[in-house]
Amino acid sequence: MVKIAPEAVESFCRDGACVLRGPFTDWIETLRAGVARNMTEPSADVKIYQGQNGQGRFFGDYCNWDRIAEYRDFIFNSPAAAVGRALMGTKTVRLFHEHVLVKEPGADVPTPWHQDQPYYCVDGGDTVSLWIPLDRVPRERTLEFVGGSHKWGKYFRPERFNKTALNENDGLEPVPDINGHRDRYNILGWALEPGDAVAFNYLTLHGAPANTSQSEQRRAFSFRLMGDDVRFARRDGINTSPPFRGVRLAHGAVMEAPEFPLLAG
Repeated sequence: MVKIAPEAVESFCRDGACVLRGPFTDWIETLRAGVARNMTEPSADVKIYQGQNGQGRFFGDYCNWDRIAEYRDFIFNSPAAAVGRALMGTKTVRLFHEHVLVKEPGADVPTPWHQDQPYYCVDGGDTVSLWIPLDRVPRERTLEFVGGSHKWGKYFRPERFNKTALNENDGLEPVPDINGHRDRYNILGWALEPGDAVAFNYLTLHGAPANTSQSEQRRAFSFRLMGDDVRFARRDGINTSPPFRGVRLAHGAVMEAPEFPLLAG
């Protein structure tokens, strides 16, 4: 039974992000095996960005839990749903999707600063992503967050990881130049070991640097959960990521669909 410290819940609510030490240590080998299978058998929605001069790849894929047994095992049998419920303070927990991100050695493609929710087909505040590293991540290569940005009341323009707009002329303002003015923001980040996790709200601004190491990869399994108040958002004429092409829920509907299984509640 994994227990979440009150201080972690407080940090998650205040800052929109917190670090959790060791809740998934027993699941690392399972997730590594699932990621290896995923990279061998990617989905049609896989995104691969190549580093400069043909160096290491930045591999990203999502929504594969229904065909990769290791992912299903983790989703339905690990303490992840209980961790999510403790942080969100909700009665129910549903899966939104899983997202695998692998930066091979020399993958000099950074993850730009962004919020997740503007990409998504959801509205609501009861959200949490659990970003679980499958390799050691030193502080200089870790995922970073702008503390408190989930409370700004803003949706920033979503972009692909190669800096092209997901939707041209979407009317949203661009993400501010955080790297150029780091002293203006409450930037949070932690060195991580396999089995640790960082938890963050879908509206929290976050980003990660390139993997400049020539010998170490950075594999991460990101697990997106939804709580009580989340509803389906039908954004007509707007691309969402993941696209969830087969979902037929009405705008404002509870997320009751086979793609979003109930994990707790």
